[in-house]
Amino acid sequence: MTKTIYIAGLGLIGSSVALGIKRDHPTYRILGYNRGEFSRQVALEKGIVDQATDDFLEFACQADVIILAVPIKQTIDFLAQLSQLQLKQDVLITDAGSTKLEIVQAAEKHLAGKPVRFVGSHPMAGSHKSGAVAADVNLFENAYYILTPSYLTTKDTLVDLKNLLSGLHVRFTEMDAREHDQVTSQVSHFPHVLATSLILQAGDYKEEHSMTQYLAAGGFRDMTRIAESEPGMWTSILLTNRSAVSERVEDFKHRLDEVVAIIQKGDEEALWTFFEKGSQTRKEMEIHKRGGIDSFYDIFVNIPDEEDEILKIMELLRGTSVMNIRINEENREDIHGILQITFKNREDQLRAQTIIEQATGYQVVLD
Repeated sequence: MTKTIYIAGLGLIGSSVALGIKRDHPTYRILGYNRGEFSRQVALEKGIVDQATDDFLEFACQADVIILAVPIKQTIDFLAQLSQLQLKQDVLITDAGSTKLEIVQAAEKHLAGKPVRFVGSHPMAGSHKSGAVAADVNLFENAYYILTPSYLTTKDTLVDLKNLLSGLHVRFTEMDAREHDQVTSQVSHFPHVLATSLILQAGDYKEEHSMTQYLAAGGFRDMTRIAESEPGMWTSILLTNRSAVSERVEDFKHRLDEVVAIIQKGDEEALWTFFEKGSQTRKEMEIHKRGGIDSFYDIFVNIPDEEDEILKIMELLRGTSVMNIRINEENREDIHGILQITFKNREDQLRAQTIIEQATGYQVVLD
């Protein structure tokens, strides 16, 4: 049976969701809303959507499913607008927001008593690229797609939504909205606060110590990469998860105070235990099982600084899906090798290690 899917927000997430739906449901009619004209035009030209509008209300009453892939505050506003419309009976409404409690509460408030179904959603994937022009049908592959049910979620809601999104090839998991916000405050939201604070600290420090900006490579670079994230999105995320994020910040301040005390006392054993416990804890966490947060797989190759060596390595990996390559030259104190290659899964990572080591004899370190 042909269905009409309405996706509000034709950015990276919304457009990529549309492509995933089309992959498994090519007969479904996909309508799109986007305020900006450029992404609307791209989505139409690439066949991501069948029709597009800059008026959110225009297509809403035609939809069997409505996916709100817009900023959190706008999602809440759209839920209020939808409550005023004569929507299709049992229309399924969901979202793609990075925080869930305020959205679920807004849905339960505005849609109470309406013949609709609602479930909160959070596809935990992204890219440094944005807009419909960056749409990628494989963006969500093996990523967690978190569903946060509400009292508007019926027994068949989750089944219907999972079937609709089958072409995304995600790993669905269900969580309470409040618990979702607690967990993501630790593994996603607070790290952005920390990364930005660290880069701002270094920015101020380099005013008196100019070499700071030249030696800020290796671990510092990796820890602060997410400080380049879009400010508006992260402002919205933090303001809709204030309590949980604030609690994580306070907890971290206490942990830093404990480290300062150990350093000032010159307690060598306590410092060793601090680093050893951190190392072991990281190994025990499922960080490299593809999921919510940049869980990619890296190899570091110790290669000589000679002409064409990097090209030789890449030629060896022809046919292997490489996500990114990076040349780590500036400061090698805390990293392995100078060539870092990133893969999307463990199989490609291990295959690359074997190929390179057998063909070259170079040391390959996995992360």
